[in-house]
Amino acid sequence: MLLRCIRAENRKLRRSPIWLLFLAVPAISAVYGTFNYKMNLEILTHGWYDLWTQYTLFYAIFFFAPLIGVYAAYLWRLEHRGHNWNLIMTAPVRPFCLYFAKFCVVAKMAVLTQLWLLALFAIGGKFGAGLAGFPPPEILLWLLRGIIGGFAIISLQLLLSMVIRNFALPVLIALGGSVTGLLAASEDAGLYWPYSLMIMGMNSNRTEDVMAGGIWGFFLSCVVFLTVFLLIANVLLTKRDVNA
Repeated sequence: MLLRCIRAENRKLRRSPIWLLFLAVPAISAVYGTFNYKMNLEILTHGWYDLWTQYTLFYAIFFFAPLIGVYAAYLWRLEHRGHNWNLIMTAPVRPFCLYFAKFCVVAKMAVLTQLWLLALFAIGGKFGAGLAGFPPPEILLWLLRGIIGGFAIISLQLLLSMVIRNFALPVLIALGGSVTGLLAASEDAGLYWPYSLMIMGMNSNRTEDVMAGGIWGFFLSCVVFLTVFLLIANVLLTKRDVNA
């Protein structure tokens, strides 16, 4: 049943305008990051690491969570139209399977977005900024941590888009969450706020690893938030009756 739901969610993305955002948002960060790096070569002297700070300045802090919000809202859009919610509650599939299928699809989109950013980073660093060699292995680790931190955001945004019929409001909440996430991370409270986890995982706008020695707390926080949001979604879908 889950695989059938995942295939159904994947079909929604075919010829979808979502792919334009998928390409454009990381590209904006890449163009800005490369340009800003070249304009500040006198103070940015750590090569790939300084280029990373410029790429993640807006991407991780302001762009990623709203982009995930768009992905999530788009996948829930059909269910919120007309009386389609009734079909969910009466279909021979556990409602939570639908939510988790959407989680898998948005997680796939998040991974692809990260890989697209990595490709842009390598191309921009090599040909735009003229850096020697290739991105250091730490960058790959930070990208992976960003994906793991992003899972909490994905589960939360899917939960918000499930209970809020409006398309734009969950995206605006994601933007506000990103801003507060930056504030929480700067006050060493990022582990207690889901929108901070991706910022911390990506080592956003930093050349040194801010989580050196604290990686297990980061992973624990990711697991706790992910579990809590999945459980809340399951409870709501189990208790929610057919809408008139």
